Amino acid sequence: MLLSSVLGKGHVHQIPKDGMTKFIRSVAEEKHEAGQPLYVLDLATIERLMDKWNHSFPNVKPFYAVKCNTEPALITKLANLGANFDCASLVEIDSVLSLGISPNRIIFANPCKAISHIKHAAAVGVNLTTFDSEVEVDKIKKWHPQCRLLLRIKAPNDSGTMRPLGKKFGVLPEEIEPLLNYACSVAGLKVVGVSFHVGSIAQDPTIYREAIANARAAFDVADYLGIPKMQILNIGGGFRSSTSLFEEIAGVVNEAVKDYFPDPNLTMIAEPGRFFPETAFTLVTHVIGKRVRGEKIEYWIDEGIYGSFRPTLYNSCFVGIKPLSTKASEESSQICESTIYGPSCDSLDEVAVDIKLPELQLDDLIVFYNMGAYSKYVGSKFNGFDMLSTPTYLVSTNSS
Repeated sequence: MLLSSVLGKGHVHQIPKDGMTKFIRSVAEEKHEAGQPLYVLDLATIERLMDKWNHSFPNVKPFYAVKCNTEPALITKLANLGANFDCASLVEIDSVLSLGISPNRIIFANPCKAISHIKHAAAVGVNLTTFDSEVEVDKIKKWHPQCRLLLRIKAPNDSGTMRPLGKKFGVLPEEIEPLLNYACSVAGLKVVGVSFHVGSIAQDPTIYREAIANARAAFDVADYLGIPKMQILNIGGGFRSSTSLFEEIAGVVNEAVKDYFPDPNLTMIAEPGRFFPETAFTLVTHVIGKRVRGEKIEYWIDEGIYGSFRPTLYNSCFVGIKPLSTKASEESSQICESTIYGPSCDSLDEVAVDIKLPELQLDDLIVFYNMGAYSKYVGSKFNGFDMLSTPTYLVSTNSS
């Protein structure tokens, strides 16, 4: 199996569901000095989330958005559970293929691709992609004419998301007919479906229904133009796993598909990103510095905004913070107003400001939960701090 080949490089620790704190303490004490953070990935959480996805979306194949977290053990686990993959670049494609995953399980879901990346997709057999302009059609026609296409449309309402994508991607309603005609009749390419993305972290389930209605309109335009019947609907992403909103969104999507796409031959796919890794990864950091100013305490840790806490991607409201003394018997009961800084010399390198924490000492741990989305793999080496080589330990929690 794929998973065993990847995990052969790193032991999977079987621990009880309430054993994470003990495991973190043991790893930090035995294998890490202050100055090197670490991640813990719970593979059992990935299994539970795939069960949750399949229950809520029994007819929607997930194409995991690799950009969210490229941890090989995560990707391989998802592959073994039946997921496919959404890649946006040559490097992401190769990272998936290097794990023994078939190119037929990849969608090149970037509506604007460099020519070199299109050539590479053709060479390795990635034959499904998205587009939203005539220029993109011209590039694909010249460099990958056998590729099947999904027309990326703009979601009609993306105000109900935390990070809208419609400004950058997706055709407008009035652009659908001429672009479909150009792609199919002029360029002679095969458009097999429609794609949309309501935006990152959807807050309003109804925006999916509006987008599905617009997708139906695009299918109807294709029928009007006499294009061979399109069969794929890609509903994009925007899903989180840790709130009841996911079930509400699934209900809205499933009902809308029944209303607008009664064709039983419709193939539905999606591009979930944070849904799978967000709650499965825990970040463990060390206190490397401390300053007391009156009743306030400032701490420095070995992670920061040039690593897992990049301001444009990190959502502090989703993250749980737990201080952890390296010696359980010495945990403080005194609660203090605290600020947590990252290790760089940038004064903007703040992880958390004015939060309540028990007093900590050098080498104590600060643990951040729900850290699997857009964290480790958006890091840098700014100021000489290598935030790209943080190790990941693999566990599988059982219910006992």
